[in-house]
Amino acid sequence: MLSQMNVRPASCEDIDSIIELDPIAKQEPGRRTFITSAVAAGQCWVAVEAEDASALIGYGVLNKSFFEHDFIPLIVVKVSARRRGVATAIMRTLEEQCSGKLFTSTNTSNIAMRQLLKRLGFVESGQIENLDDNDPELVFVKLPTGLSSPSPSPSSPFFLHRNGT
Repeated sequence: MLSQMNVRPASCEDIDSIIELDPIAKQEPGRRTFITSAVAAGQCWVAVEAEDASALIGYGVLNKSFFEHDFIPLIVVKVSARRRGVATAIMRTLEEQCSGKLFTSTNTSNIAMRQLLKRLGFVESGQIENLDDNDPELVFVKLPTGLSSPSPSPSSPFFLHRNGT
């Protein structure tokens, strides 16, 4: 169910509220530095309640940190605002800012995010081991409209004919 909200670029005035809604940012100075830098660079977007533009309910960051491609390294939704379409709204807004491939990643254990990415048309693009113990990072991509994942050509060593030869 989508609730009434707006997604807008974050401003310096939002930083304290962003940190307040992000449990990791409350604990880790590195996360606070990342947020502050993303806001200053115009890479952070916030979701706010439609009735109260100061009531932050989520945020996301879009940058070019993944091999110079658009990449969403972080989406955070306030616990009390989950399952209301906030992450979907943030993801769609970030996607609108892109002109090419859009990448993101999540841990294998993050089932909710994996389901969201599938609903939004992202496809698995790879896996990174050893970032978190026993919880591989899955990389996803959403290709621009009109592009599709390349299929192996008949001359490729990975191409299988229908009859298995």
